[in-house]
Amino acid sequence: MGRKKTDEVAATLSPHRAARLYRLLVLTAEAPRTRKLLLNRLKLDLRGFYRDLEFLRSLGIEVSLTDERYQLPGELNAALSRLPLPDPCLSFQEAMQLSQGHTTAHHKLRRRLESLINGGKSSASSRTTT
Repeated sequence: MGRKKTDEVAATLSPHRAARLYRLLVLTAEAPRTRKLLLNRLKLDLRGFYRDLEFLRSLGIEVSLTDERYQLPGELNAALSRLPLPDPCLSFQEAMQLSQGHTTAHHKLRRRLESLINGGKSSASSRTTT
């Protein structure tokens, strides 16, 4: 059921905010950063900063505060795997083409397409070839 929530979050996540969240994760993964430095680099006010931290927490991404510095305690790739991508505005044809690989991401896209094509019901026999 968590996947549906992630899909809904991705649908409402603006490209601008997604890019800012990505930069926040990268900055805090590189080294501990002060709030002031992060606010300046991200061109963000205090309220927006705390909203972004809360949003990341809601996705299961924790940015910790130690000695007045924020740092991503885990691996950047693990955090990025939880950060949804805003809708890339692909056509069905483009998505079908991208779904033809053999990685987990390809399979995930293929299942999503099958679900859309079959009216919300995923089918292993559904053909999504180009």
